[in-house]
Amino acid sequence: MDTQDDLQFDRGEQMPERMRHQFSRLVGMTAAQAGRIAGRALGSVGAHRRHFMVLSALAEAGPASQAQLADRTGVFRSDLVAVLNELAEDGRIMRAPDPGDKRRNVITITEAGTERLGELDALLAQANEDMLAPLSAAERRQLFDLLGRVNAHMAGVPAES
Repeated sequence: MDTQDDLQFDRGEQMPERMRHQFSRLVGMTAAQAGRIAGRALGSVGAHRRHFMVLSALAEAGPASQAQLADRTGVFRSDLVAVLNELAEDGRIMRAPDPGDKRRNVITITEAGTERLGELDALLAQANEDMLAPLSAAERRQLFDLLGRVNAHMAGVPAES
């Protein structure tokens, strides 16, 4: 596993010049560090990113089938079952038969799930604050805008006007 030193982008003179200009390396190392920080924050309360993703999707878009949740969150359907089982065991979601199709369940966030999502929101907000501390509010908006545009370009999505 990478150590914190392994994830430092610029190691000074010992680093070949070509490597200092590799966008993929900078973004990859930054993403690994950010993922580690966010994961640690969520892990401090026994959660992980997929819990946050599922609860967010249910809170924002309402009840959904497992297939719809997989589409909304990008969590593989095979992995989603385990996440839903964990959330259901903790009373954070409820599964009920779909009135229109008894072969499938509709998943709904519970009051406990909404409370948990609020807790996870606060933890991630603090993690984001810590990660982005060197940037002003304007720089943070610019960073999100620039990375969003690069991401959309690489995904083949037309830029918004």
